[in-house]
Amino acid sequence: MTEHKPSPPPTAEVSGIRSGTPAFIRLQIALFLGGFSTFSMVYCVQPLLPLFSHDYGISPAQASVALSTTTGTLSVMLIVASLLSDRFGRRGIMIFSLLIGALLMVACAVASQFHTLFILRTLQGIALAGLPAVAMAYLAEEIEFSALGYAMGFYISGNALGGMSGRFATAWIAEHSSWQMALAVIGVVALLMAIGCWKLLPPSRRFQPRSLQLAVMWEGARAHFRDARLPWLFLLAFLLMGSFVSVYNYLAYRLALSPYSLSTGQIGYVFLLYIIGVFSSTWVGRLADRFGLSRVLWVMVALTLGGILLTLAEALWVVIAGVAVLTFGFFSSHAVASSWVGRRAKTARGLASALYLWAYYFGSSIIGTFSGTLWGVGGWHAIVACLATCLAVCLVVAVYLRWAERG
Repeated sequence: MTEHKPSPPPTAEVSGIRSGTPAFIRLQIALFLGGFSTFSMVYCVQPLLPLFSHDYGISPAQASVALSTTTGTLSVMLIVASLLSDRFGRRGIMIFSLLIGALLMVACAVASQFHTLFILRTLQGIALAGLPAVAMAYLAEEIEFSALGYAMGFYISGNALGGMSGRFATAWIAEHSSWQMALAVIGVVALLMAIGCWKLLPPSRRFQPRSLQLAVMWEGARAHFRDARLPWLFLLAFLLMGSFVSVYNYLAYRLALSPYSLSTGQIGYVFLLYIIGVFSSTWVGRLADRFGLSRVLWVMVALTLGGILLTLAEALWVVIAGVAVLTFGFFSSHAVASSWVGRRAKTARGLASALYLWAYYFGSSIIGTFSGTLWGVGGWHAIVACLATCLAVCLVVAVYLRWAERG
């Protein structure tokens, strides 16, 4: 699963893949499948957390480890995977990641003890790091600059649809069969999608190998953190993702209680709101291409904050509306911020993408677990207070970036 064609020599001029061409369509479909597969596997356990609490006799925060261990190890391995991709190429690492991750997903379905599930989910986080670590850099290298916002948004829409489908499918299957069967189905489907991505994804044409020398890597990281914009985008990723995943982690616990008393299958329908992210990330990506990244970003962050505040209402329809607004704002913000990283990084793009995504998934792991400890302190209101504070910081950062761009 190495690159099918050798990279051109450094002096070769190779144009980026243009929007609308057969190669562009194949690439979009392949990364859509890859993103769908990856994030269906990462997040499929989220609606199952109350079932884990019941079956294993553990708290919500302890059950959330089934998700946070995957995102935590994924965040660490993003750096390793990106560095390897800078040296050995993008395509092979992405395909290997998808295949191994799918096999581990099937293994999770037969885990009889929670510690076994924990170990398998940890290994899965290591394996699945390959695609998200590399996809952003691959797109930034291979796609024509004018189409990058749309291409990134379309890839993220695959992530959103995968996350939504994985959550909904496991909730529905678990209610009608078992959570073990649900995980088995996710694993088999992910394996088929990995094979599809393998067949469709074009080889890299503009990739240039970089040295694996530690000094070179360190200089690349220092350059990114000295940049005037990139560290702020990394902070946004940490806080946005941590807040977003926490809502979906613990909303199921709230909706299972009175006055809602929803079943696992009924709660699963809430995850269909992810379809909003499928369309918003692509649409807002185009808006950012047209009106500017900084101008769009702060508006989307403000929507995310407004959405989480709406979930404090008692009426179920207002809570659902709040989650919908939050989902729209989050995926839109992520599409803009990740596109900004791809455009801003001039060297070591794989490392820049990995640092952004390291912050993104590290936030999911740290904030996603910490906020769960607040459930026993003040229930949903305590969790929202924590997450709204994180999002308020995000809004300040986004407004600052807008002001800095105008200046």
